[in-house]
Amino acid sequence: MQGVVQSYDPATGDGVVMDDIEFNEYDLAQDALEGSVFRMLRQGQRIIFELNSSGLATTVRLGSEIDMETPELLPD
Repeated sequence: MQGVVQSYDPATGDGVVMDDIEFNEYDLAQDALEGSVFRMLRQGQRIIFELNSSGLATTVRLGSEIDMETPELLPD
């Protein structure tokens, strides 16, 4: 899934992400950043994530507009 970080508290590791398709919000799993390039997240940051069996966002990876298959603008 792809989405955007809605909130993140680096002190506790608690956070919420919203997916790009249905705009559902998911809490971050405690291990969401393990094995990723992230030490912390910032509000508005685009990410790719998976849901674990408990419905928590985990396996956070870097997301981008390219990942979303956003059409490129043609030069004038």
